[in-house]
Amino acid sequence: MTTAFGRPDTTTRLQRPPLDASGEPEVEPVFWEGEPAGDAWRDPGASAVIGPPAVSEKAAEDGEAAQVGRGPLLSVPELLFGRRVKPTALALLLVVALAVGAAGGVVGWLFGRAGNELTDAGVTLAEVKPGKERPVGSVADIAKRVTPSVVSIEFKGANVAGVGSGVVIDGAGYILTNDHVVAPAVQDSSAKLTVVFIDGKRAIARVVGRDSKTDLAVIKVEADNPTVLQFGDSDELAVGDTVLAIGSPLSLSNTVTEGIVSALHRPVTAAGENGGPQVTYDAIQTDAAINPGNSGGALVDSSGALVGINSSIRTETGGSVGLGFAISGNYARKISQDLIQKGEVKHADMNVNVRSASAETAEGAQVQNVPDGGAAAQAGIVEGDVIVKVGDRLVRNAAELTVAVRDHEIGETVPVTLARQGRELTVQVTLRSD
Repeated sequence: MTTAFGRPDTTTRLQRPPLDASGEPEVEPVFWEGEPAGDAWRDPGASAVIGPPAVSEKAAEDGEAAQVGRGPLLSVPELLFGRRVKPTALALLLVVALAVGAAGGVVGWLFGRAGNELTDAGVTLAEVKPGKERPVGSVADIAKRVTPSVVSIEFKGANVAGVGSGVVIDGAGYILTNDHVVAPAVQDSSAKLTVVFIDGKRAIARVVGRDSKTDLAVIKVEADNPTVLQFGDSDELAVGDTVLAIGSPLSLSNTVTEGIVSALHRPVTAAGENGGPQVTYDAIQTDAAINPGNSGGALVDSSGALVGINSSIRTETGGSVGLGFAISGNYARKISQDLIQKGEVKHADMNVNVRSASAETAEGAQVQNVPDGGAAAQAGIVEGDVIVKVGDRLVRNAAELTVAVRDHEIGETVPVTLARQGRELTVQVTLRSD
């Protein structure tokens, strides 16, 4: 502490340069001895010297600036390796890099194969080149020929919307469908009918005529050369014959289902649209799947001819259970032709009110009321009579009497067999218009 913070020793003197023999201080020569003082920094005691100007006086007088040269650029090898490399060395390095990459790929492929012993990238599945043979008359052949003539019918308005089906029956654009398909659009002035063809083309449809009693209607569109479906003879059908139902069930357009004719001449009745007259028609029963949206579509036979217009199903579940009904093709042809030619249809009628009856002695349509001046009254039919036959057709209930009478023409006289007080008799009835 005394040494560090005590008073300095007064005997201590600053170091002086050594003296020479004459008693003068020795001075070491400077390293620039004998050289001109070109750099002021070499002699700390020298005065500052201003260096030469950046531009020579001559260049300044000429107005030209001194040109500064650019150094050489680095090559790629110098940039990558910091020095020049021989081309052969570069080529060798590239070959080594490619070899390492290839080796890594092979190793990865081997590890990949070893990861799952069940896979094999070398397997190629066999393919049969020839197309499947479809003989003429097969379901596929019939569907190919028929589906272009079956259309979807869409109706949409402020309060109604739905989809049904239809069949092109004439090249002028006439389409046959069910009356209950077009009825909502007719009853709602804001609604419009649109027909959609198999190729996606759409056309606005207009109603030509309706027959609410038989649930048939004809509409018309403007279309260029539509595919027309020809009518067949539905009277030639037999139970067990193959039939196809084509339409748009559940809005699934161009749906084809296959089945058989389950029964013929099955009378079908249904309530009329919005309080309209009761619907009654002679139906072909089929187990070909028919669902909501199939209405108005085609039922075709094994030749692809139109033998029915799909109209309804009978079900307790709301879905298809193999009980579908189509309006017979021969009757649909007659009704549609009248609608196209006249815009309306008149039906043959006996002008009698009946109910279904079944007893030990008779089964048929029992007369409830006979209006005066009607065809039945003129023929002598009275209340309580049970009609069992019209022409050649048996009558087993009230609906069958209606379709049996409509099979005949207005003004035609037909024999009607009936049971009265336990005995059978036949009367001649001249049918009138409904």
